[in-house]
Amino acid sequence: MAVGLGPLPVLHPVPGFELGIASAGIKRPGRKDVVVMRCAEGSRVAGVTTTNAFCAAPVLVTRERMHGEVRYLLTNTGNANAGTGEPGMQAALRTCASLAKRVGVADSAVLPFSTGVIGEPLPVEKIEAALQAALDDLSVDHWAEAATGIMTTDTLPKGASRQFEHDGVTVTVTGISKGAGMIRPNMATMLGYIATDAKVSLDVLQDLVRDAANKSFNRITIDGDTSTNDCCMLIATGQASLPEITEASGELFTKLKQAVFEVFMEVAQAIVRDGEGATKFVTVMVNGGMTHQECLDVGYAVAHSPLIKTALFASDPNWGRILAAVGYAGVPNLDVSKIDVFLGEVCIASQGGRSASYTEEQGAAVMAREEITIRIELGRGNCSETIWTTDLSHEYVRINAEYRT
Repeated sequence: MAVGLGPLPVLHPVPGFELGIASAGIKRPGRKDVVVMRCAEGSRVAGVTTTNAFCAAPVLVTRERMHGEVRYLLTNTGNANAGTGEPGMQAALRTCASLAKRVGVADSAVLPFSTGVIGEPLPVEKIEAALQAALDDLSVDHWAEAATGIMTTDTLPKGASRQFEHDGVTVTVTGISKGAGMIRPNMATMLGYIATDAKVSLDVLQDLVRDAANKSFNRITIDGDTSTNDCCMLIATGQASLPEITEASGELFTKLKQAVFEVFMEVAQAIVRDGEGATKFVTVMVNGGMTHQECLDVGYAVAHSPLIKTALFASDPNWGRILAAVGYAGVPNLDVSKIDVFLGEVCIASQGGRSASYTEEQGAAVMAREEITIRIELGRGNCSETIWTTDLSHEYVRINAEYRT
C-alpha cells in the first residue's frame, strides 16, 4: 500500500563500503535477515540513536563504540534484543565477538544493530551460523539486497543515492533505511545507513549526521511511538582523492552537505510513504510561529491526532478536527483570530472560523488525493517547520494486532 514509492533508484556503490546478506531464519525460515557491512580501514563513523530510555542492548553497545575504530556493522531483523536485560547485552556482545574473531579485528570494531520483536531473547546461535555466508556475500554493489535484508513490516526496500563532482573527482553518497511502524524517531529512524567516500573529520561528520537527521528523520511520524532500537549511521570511508573536510565550510563541504541532506530526506520520506497500512502521504506545514518548537508542537498535534488520521483515511474534510488539534497543542497565548488553515491550496479556516470562500466540495477534492498538504499559518512570528505523516487505516490495526502471530 506504499504511497508513491516504487522500485529502488540506482544505488551507486561507495568505494570502501561493502555489504553482505545471509539468512539466519530468526523469524521465518529462508528469510534474508542478517546484514554485514564492512568499512575500509580508516573510515569514520558517526551516528544518532533513540531517545527511548528502554533502548535496546545493541544501541548501548553502538553508542559506546561508534567513535572508535569501526570496521564492521552487523544487523539482524526479526528480533529487537530490547527489554532483554543483562542477557541481551551479553548476546549483543557475543555476536560482535563472533564476527570479530572471523575477520581478525578487535571486538570493539564491530557495531551491532537489531530490529524486530521486543522482549524476546536474541537467537545468537542462528546469527553466528549465518555470519560466514554474509561475509562471503560482501560486495560494494549489494545496497539493494541490504535494503531488503533490513526490512521488517516494510512492504518495499528504501534507498537513495547522489553523486557530485569536485575538482574532477566524483563523490558518492548512498543510503538505505527501514521502518514502517513504531515511528516517531526523535533522532533518526528505525535503522538507517548512509555512506560516502568523502574524507571527513569525526567532529564534522557527527555534526552533519545530527543536522541531517533533525531535518529528515526527526520530522517524520507514523504512529507517534519512538522505537527502542532507532539508529542512523553516517560512514565516511575517505576513499575519494580529495582533501579531508575538517570544517563545516567551503565548497566541498557545501556540496557534501547538500548530497547528504537529500539522501537523508529521501529515505526518511520513504518510511512515511511505506507506513503500515498507509494510503495517504501527508505533509503538515506550520508557518508563522514564534519559535520552532511551537511549530513542531502544532505539527505533531495534527500529525498524531487519531481523529485527523482516520478522517484522512476516509477522505473526509472534517476540518474542525484540525482546528481542535491546533488549539490543544499547548502554544501559549494563541490568538486563533490570526490563524489560517489550508488543505492543499484551499483555505478551510480563517480568523477563528470557517473560511467564507470554503465549500465542502473543495475540501473533499483535496482529501481524495494520495498526497495531501495541511498548511497552518499561526501569524505569530517567522519560524516554520514541516512534518510528514500518514493516515490511519484498518490495515494498520491488523498489522499491529497480528505482529507476533
